[in-house]
Amino acid sequence: MSKRPLLIWGFFFILLLFAPWFIYPIFLMKLLCFALFATSFNLLLGYTGLLSFGHAAFLGGAGYVAGFLIRDQHLPPEIGIIGGTIFAAALGLIMGALAIRRQGIYFSMITLALAQMFYFICVQVPFTGGEDGFQGIPRTMMLGLLDLQDDKTMYFVVLGLAVVALAFVARVVASPYGKILFAIKENEPRAISLGYKVDRFKLIAFVLSGALAGLAGSLQAVVMGFETLSDAHWTMSGLVILMCLVGGVGTLLGPILGAFVIVILENKVGDIGNLIFSWTNIEWFKTLGEAVTIVTGFIFVVCVLSFRKGIVGEFLDKFKSKNVV
Repeated sequence: MSKRPLLIWGFFFILLLFAPWFIYPIFLMKLLCFALFATSFNLLLGYTGLLSFGHAAFLGGAGYVAGFLIRDQHLPPEIGIIGGTIFAAALGLIMGALAIRRQGIYFSMITLALAQMFYFICVQVPFTGGEDGFQGIPRTMMLGLLDLQDDKTMYFVVLGLAVVALAFVARVVASPYGKILFAIKENEPRAISLGYKVDRFKLIAFVLSGALAGLAGSLQAVVMGFETLSDAHWTMSGLVILMCLVGGVGTLLGPILGAFVIVILENKVGDIGNLIFSWTNIEWFKTLGEAVTIVTGFIFVVCVLSFRKGIVGEFLDKFKSKNVV
């Protein structure tokens, strides 16, 4: 990696190191969890060319498993996080083994159907709490050393794991395995003709992507102290697709930036509306917080029409430096 990419990532990391002293740590941790979730999805869509509508199953399922292990089984948080990640990887193995038998829209519809089946299981299983959600996940000592009840300590744990996960994705993409995934995305029949067992490579990518999404879901459950059905619903799968498209599919920084943009809009658009209302006295802006989906939909339309490769993708094309981010 050249000096310019190192400077960009270094500056970004330094900002995150000092951020909890200026921004509410819980909100920052939510940003990091969704950034990790989007990164996991990008490994599947951006580098393998597989559009899944079932990624919410990994996020929500891992959150439930982590919460169950920590709250009901009284296990330490590191075991809950590992357990949730392993569960998501196993679920990814099952879903992937069924879905990769088909391509294109058929693959997408199979992942959506399987994810919705999992969602209805979550609705019916008693320990999930149903519509009330899985409440009261405690933050206890991690590794016997770190008190996760302190928000800043919890933040640096989430930041550390997110950085490790991102470095792992970067290593996978740069490896010979990652080059094969790119070849499958660009021309699958040719990859088959060269002797590669394409289904095996796609299944491994699906499992890795599911595991990373499970890590994001497990961390979010510990951070927030609860898990809800909304994380396992198909709309969450649509949201992560939007994050990747806005930021830039097939880039390392794109999904992170897209996740930040979407989550900030969902949480702060009401405050922005009130601020604009104080300046303009236009009543519509006062109710902007109730129209989050309209705002995010508008941004999606603008990106599709004007930034088809996403924010980062267009930046890379403009400066002809695809190795930057």
